[in-house]
Amino acid sequence: MSTDAAIETSRRILDALSQTYPGSVSVRFWDGSMWHHHSEAPFTVVLKHNGSLRQMFWPFSRLSFGESYIFDDCDIEGDIFAFTDWLRYIVKESENLGVMAKLKLMKLLLKLPKQMNPRDLTKAGTPTDGDHSMARDKEAICYTYDLSAEFYKLFLDKNLQYTCGYCASETEDQDIAQERKMDLICRKLRLKGGEKYVDFGCGWGGLVIHAAKHYGVHATGVTLSKEQAKCAEAAIAENGLQDRVEIRLCDYREFNAPNEFDKASSVGMGEHIGNRNLPVFFEQIRNCLKPKGAYLHHSITLRPNTPYPRWTPFVRKYVFPNGELQTILHVLNSAAEVGFEIRDVEAMREQYVLTLEAWVRKLEANRDAVLKITDDVTYRIFRLYMAGATMGFRSGVYNLNQCLLIKPDGDASGVPLMRNDMYAGW
Repeated sequence: MSTDAAIETSRRILDALSQTYPGSVSVRFWDGSMWHHHSEAPFTVVLKHNGSLRQMFWPFSRLSFGESYIFDDCDIEGDIFAFTDWLRYIVKESENLGVMAKLKLMKLLLKLPKQMNPRDLTKAGTPTDGDHSMARDKEAICYTYDLSAEFYKLFLDKNLQYTCGYCASETEDQDIAQERKMDLICRKLRLKGGEKYVDFGCGWGGLVIHAAKHYGVHATGVTLSKEQAKCAEAAIAENGLQDRVEIRLCDYREFNAPNEFDKASSVGMGEHIGNRNLPVFFEQIRNCLKPKGAYLHHSITLRPNTPYPRWTPFVRKYVFPNGELQTILHVLNSAAEVGFEIRDVEAMREQYVLTLEAWVRKLEANRDAVLKITDDVTYRIFRLYMAGATMGFRSGVYNLNQCLLIKPDGDASGVPLMRNDMYAGW
């Protein structure tokens, strides 16, 4: 197919895909010519060769666009959040097309050359649905979290909090928002000096260090990632907290400490547990708590009665192998099944929108530094997955819930009559 014919076919495809889209779209072809829907857009989709659109949209699979982007069949210049709005529109429209319209679009796509850039299969994880054995969970966790901490430092806050912040305004700096988030968790747990506190899925140690420094607890962090454990231990030493903070490199199922801890948390770990294993996880936490002990469960949840979004297989293949979201109903039911008393539930999805937007902007600003540590494929994977997740939180398909749970002592919970102490002084 000649360049002119491929461009004409591509234009017809773009016209069909964007016919009723209310916003603007800009596309640059491989020869430098442009196509605009309505007017010049805040983003430009760059088609790198004659077969780019075919790779992006055929077959209508859950991986085709993501792989065409990360392996450079196409690029996205400018505002990626404006782009994801158009992509969301395309996905929705393609699902609602009638049979004849789908056939017409398919014929146009198949006219384009079957051309694609090479795929680097070493970049893919190996998700296995429903398998949350200790061996598979360790492999999946290490795939994601054993990336260099220097890479994560280029888009996270100074304390390396890889979960949403707690912003007081839409423009607040993430360092401040993330410290407030850690404070909120400590306040909800009502941490006190001398208490023993354990954080499951402790990441690079930011929360256990914060709790020890500012609330005087003896803290234990649990992680499966050797890279995270190494960084956390270095940060503990840097803060002079070796006598009050320790890191244990183990699976939560191997953590045996009956009635040893006053308080516990997991922040962004529930997504790695799996639906089937969630009661097992809660039982382990309950067992390690003293009577009247408190547990704070901070996790992304899926809107009830909603199928997984179309982009989930991309994220599970290239970012979080074996990641699995639960609904808040399943989380609370699983906690209650093992004997936890539910004391507080807070929804914070808007906080994740602001956090993800800040992460993407910082990642984009540090692209040159990112490429010195890793490569363009990894940069694109993280840019796309975080932008897509932002869309999920903005639409309400995803939520972020903090659940405060208590291990009751008979009829007694040990919880104050009022909860205003959680926010005192703010």
